[in-house]
Amino acid sequence: MSKLFLFFLILALVIGGAGFWYYQQNFYSKESVKLEILGMESADLAQEVEYIVKYKNNGNVRVENPELIFEYPENSIVENGLLREILHSEDLGEAIYPGEERTFKFKARLLGKDGDAKIAKAWLSYVPKNLQAKYESTTSFTTIIEKVPLTFEFDFPSKTEAGKQSKFRLNYFSNIDYPISGLRVKIIYPSGFEFISSKPKAIEKTEWDIGVLSKAQGGKIEVFGEVFGEPNERKLLQAELGIWQNGEFVLLKQIFQSIEIVEPSLFISQQINGNPEYIADPGSLLHYEIFFKNIGQDLLTDLFLVVKLQGHAYDFQTLRSNTGSFETGDNSIIFDSRRVPKLKFLDAQEEGIVEFWIELKERWDITGEDRNLVVKDKIILSQARQEFATKINTVLEFAQKGYFQDEIFGNSGPVPPRAGERNTYTIMWQVGDYYNDIENVKVKAILPPQSELTGEIFPEEQKEKFAFDSVSREIVWDVGDLFTDEASLNATSTPNIAFQVAFTPDEAQRGSIPDIISEAEIIGEDIWTEQLLSIKSPAVNTTLPDDQSVSEEQGIVQ
Repeated sequence: MSKLFLFFLILALVIGGAGFWYYQQNFYSKESVKLEILGMESADLAQEVEYIVKYKNNGNVRVENPELIFEYPENSIVENGLLREILHSEDLGEAIYPGEERTFKFKARLLGKDGDAKIAKAWLSYVPKNLQAKYESTTSFTTIIEKVPLTFEFDFPSKTEAGKQSKFRLNYFSNIDYPISGLRVKIIYPSGFEFISSKPKAIEKTEWDIGVLSKAQGGKIEVFGEVFGEPNERKLLQAELGIWQNGEFVLLKQIFQSIEIVEPSLFISQQINGNPEYIADPGSLLHYEIFFKNIGQDLLTDLFLVVKLQGHAYDFQTLRSNTGSFETGDNSIIFDSRRVPKLKFLDAQEEGIVEFWIELKERWDITGEDRNLVVKDKIILSQARQEFATKINTVLEFAQKGYFQDEIFGNSGPVPPRAGERNTYTIMWQVGDYYNDIENVKVKAILPPQSELTGEIFPEEQKEKFAFDSVSREIVWDVGDLFTDEASLNATSTPNIAFQVAFTPDEAQRGSIPDIISEAEIIGEDIWTEQLLSIKSPAVNTTLPDDQSVSEEQGIVQ
């Protein structure tokens, strides 16, 4: 073994020994300091709980600069209002000596609902003597809220009729040996619930401030509302009792109760002009008869019936009723027991009736929501609600006109017409649809024996839709389907056709005003109402009423 190798071996042993000695001097286990929390494993709501925080130095080294932090469970009630307590080094005697043991007590009242786990936490930080590193011991303790000595319950019937005003009571009572302050009640309503009022007055219809509740104190909340839904449908109400703390709602008690909607004891029906499925025409007079029947087992008294009319087509100036009063603000008709005896007393299985009359407008402005014409009436009778919708046929318009002077075909012949001589005339058909869509629209007319078609038709694309039966002498124009965006006779998109007729009066017609073409009829099916509609336009004779260049005398055959 060379001297150089021996030197490096000795050097390695010296360095290793020094490192081991340094490690031995600086090694420290935080297990040497024991930290624990002692307390109650279960407690009632707001019961005072005492936590004992205990630490002990089980090591051989003094620890310096200790700091103890204790954190109460969230939402605790603490005397000083602080959820975190800090004991600094000077509070702990600047150091913890080997074998030294100390305890500290912390008191709080726990808030939460039944079964909540409330966790307290503690941290102890320190620096072992002759070391620079800072150590920390942690621990926690869980207390379960076992009981919540608060009575909190709903009190309302298990069944109600749809739309009937009902009272929903909520009772609360405290059996806690500590006054709870800042209590609030919240109710979560089901869909179809309409809030009317409450006692005491609610905050935003859903929340009530109870304030302080001491032991053996309680109260009630009454909510008046209506529940709407289908028969046999169940609606679930939910209520919560808690405390607002630091912007957070701390839930203490939560309850649920359902209510079933049952068939109402009043049955409502109506008919218009003697028909329960009536379909109206613009401009028509509607005679409403509203029937109400007590289908329950009890006598009903002092009822009132309200009919709310909805729709731009109604002409409210024409409304009349012998027993009802009209409210212009919301277009309602009110029938009360002073003028309708059956509303005063309606025994089981008895039926009553009210009636009124109103006209529809001939024409009215429409918006996008008016597509597919309808008027509605909503009937409110005590707890019963019923809405009826009445479909309205479209306004189908049609005009047949005749001209001698025009710029389409350039007619010829004597004016006034002469027996045996040929005259040509222009016949124009124009169609308009103001509201609903119509399908399979056709126009028909008959040509007299003295008239014949020349074959001139305008516009050109309408020729293939135009037909003539030489045996029956019937003309048919297949218009097709009409959509409401083509509305109005004045619109450029209105369907129209012009065709030329040659008319040769015979000797028997001399001195008369004969027809060039018979009356024309348009027919089509309203897609919305599924009704077949038809309108007729008068025949066109030789006086040509629409042609200002021809007088009535000039229409007499010479």
